Amino acid sequence: MASKAPRRTAERILASALGLFNRFGEPNVATTMVAAELGISPGNLYYHYPGKEDIVNTLFGYYQHDLQALLPAAENVNDLEDAWFFMHSLFELVWRYRFLYRDLNDLLSKYRPLEQQIKQVLSDKRDAFLSLLAGLNDKGGLSQNPTERDSSATHMLVMLTWWLSYEYVRDPRHALEDANAQGGVSRGAQQVLGLLLPYLQAQPKAQLLALLAMYKETPST
Repeated sequence: MASKAPRRTAERILASALGLFNRFGEPNVATTMVAAELGISPGNLYYHYPGKEDIVNTLFGYYQHDLQALLPAAENVNDLEDAWFFMHSLFELVWRYRFLYRDLNDLLSKYRPLEQQIKQVLSDKRDAFLSLLAGLNDKGGLSQNPTERDSSATHMLVMLTWWLSYEYVRDPRHALEDANAQGGVSRGAQQVLGLLLPYLQAQPKAQLLALLAMYKETPST
């Protein structure tokens, strides 16, 4: 069997930068650190990405691509198990690119081109939540009027966007380490879906409570 071709240097730079950004935060990672992590010269890195902004913009483009591939699934959510799977998948994507959420305010202040792109991402996610809620309202035992649905979509968006900041504040030394991925993702999905409990009829409410209990993780300390 033929061996796999080694990854191109540009791809290795992105993978290394993403790992370092996620672990230490983008403001704390210089391009020289990325080069040292890979064992290449800074000049080699600059050949592919002349500055850190180019790396950040490329990673954000990958994130947008992955997000746009996932969000249409919200239209197919017809029950609470579908909702759990969608929400968990969305939080897994947030975790994969968690430096964007961890350092969001700082990134927006430094990289102005991200401003409009972030606004579009927020709008797209909110639209997906509205679609998810509409599906549950039709078939999943959810009882919301349009005003309640609009409010819930905003609350879900805010919690999704800043959940990892909450996790980080509670445990700055460990919360965003790879070992805590499953716990952080599950807790976030649980809390967002928990917003629906007041609007569910008795049977689906019991189903959601059982579903959340099944996947409950012990909070970090």
